[in-house]
Formats: sequence, C-alpha cells, structure tokens
Amino acid sequence: MALSSSFFILSFFFLCFAIIESKRTPHCISSIINEQLYNSFFLHKDNNACPGKDFYTYDSFIEASKCFPKFGNTGSLDTRKLEIAAFLAQISHETTGGWATAPDGPYAWGLCFKEEVSPGSNYCDAENKKWPCVPGKSYFGRGPIQLSWNYNYGLAGSELGFDGLNNPEIVSNNSVIAFKTAIWFWMTEQKPKPSCHNVMVGRYVPKKNDLKVNNRTAGFGLTTNIINGGLECGIPNDGRVNDRIGYFKRYAALFNIATGPNLDCENQKPF
Repeated sequence: MALSSSFFILSFFFLCFAIIESKRTPHCISSIINEQLYNSFFLHKDNNACPGKDFYTYDSFIEASKCFPKFGNTGSLDTRKLEIAAFLAQISHETTGGWATAPDGPYAWGLCFKEEVSPGSNYCDAENKKWPCVPGKSYFGRGPIQLSWNYNYGLAGSELGFDGLNNPEIVSNNSVIAFKTAIWFWMTEQKPKPSCHNVMVGRYVPKKNDLKVNNRTAGFGLTTNIINGGLECGIPNDGRVNDRIGYFKRYAALFNIATGPNLDCENQKPF
C-alpha cells in the first residue's frame, strides 16, 4: 500500500511538472511547418533564375522566429496555422518571381527576390530626424517583407541589434536578419495601424471609425492594408491584392485550413 501511494504521488508530481513546462515553453513553429512542407510552399525559391537562390533557408526562418515567441504560437492550432499562412503569403508576394503561366503556377514562386528591382528612389525621408539617412545609403526594399525607408531600417535595427542606418545592406546579406525584419514588421504595431499578428490571431481592436467609416474589417485583407494599403487598398480588383490572396489560398490549402472572410481590401480606406 505504501509503495502504491508513493508511486501515485510521484506520478502526480511528474504530471504537474509536465503541465507547468508545457505552459512555460512556447511551441516551436517547426511543429507546424517542417522543412518538407516549407519547401513545398516555395517550390522555386532556389531556382537559378531567382536572385535569392539559397538565401531564404528553412533553418534561417526557424532561427529568426525564435526571437518572437508569440509568432505562430498564439491561439488554437488552426489560428496558428492561419497566421503562418498569412505571413508567408505576404512575404511571397513581396518577393515573387512568378508569372501567370509559370511552372507549377504563379503562386509557387515566392521568396525569389531579396532586393527591390529598379527602386525609384533611395527611400530617404529627410524630415525624419530620429532616424536620419546616412549619405550614400539607400533604404529601398530588402528581405522577405521588402523593408523600406530609413525610419523602418533605423527602428528595426535598434530593436533587433543591427545598424540599419549605416548598414542597410545586411538585410539582403544575412538571411536570419532578413527574416527577423519581416517577422518584426509583422508583429509590431505602428499606430494607427494594428499589428498584422493581432489581426490574424483575432486580437484586432478597431479604433473609432475603423469599421463604420473606413470598413477595416478583420481578415487577411487588413494585413494587406497594413503593409501597403496606400497603394493597393480602396481599388476594385487590384492585381497586387489578388496576387497576395492567391498565395494565401494556396498556403491555407496546404495547411488544410479555411482562409476566413475579408480577403481583400478593395472597400477599405488606407491607414
């Protein structure tokens, strides 16, 4: 009887310890997207025609994600999958090398480019004194989210531990840092914009007039508004928006989940 009691107490202790550890340790997103699935998302990222060949590795993505414990780790399993699908869809559009008749379809060519093609300017906001431009440096789009403008490079560098103003090139030279900038942008609220993360995990809290006046309904379309709404939202049947949606639908299908409503932002006012 004493042995049975001791065994029961010991078993109970280990059960409690396991529960505490499961709550303390966040799930790694590698449990949701392994390397094989990741490569099936990006069938042609390492094509010889892609300037980003061999840059956007699975290991770099996973390593970068460890800096953001809530990314892909918030809510139910389907919610976690939905957020990862949305994130990967958005960075796929930003870096796409696909075209309408591309092999395996246009939505199999994400993560092809690591730098903006033929940038129209050096993306220097000279009025921003907090993050002043460095002479001779250009802050055009780089990395998975195509990080742009001196104020984004400066802030991202400050929070992630690199010199974004003096060395913006690192975003297209270091794949872990590149992914970190993309996830940082995704996770960070930049008022009046909410974070893309909060939108996709159901924690978007609309501000005054967001819904009734500006029609900023929660869903994938709102993340497009956050990322590039000034150029793409409020426009019927915009091709860029449709491209983002195409990637999202494909990735959601690979995860075997529904996309949810409000995929576009054609009726939303930009932030």
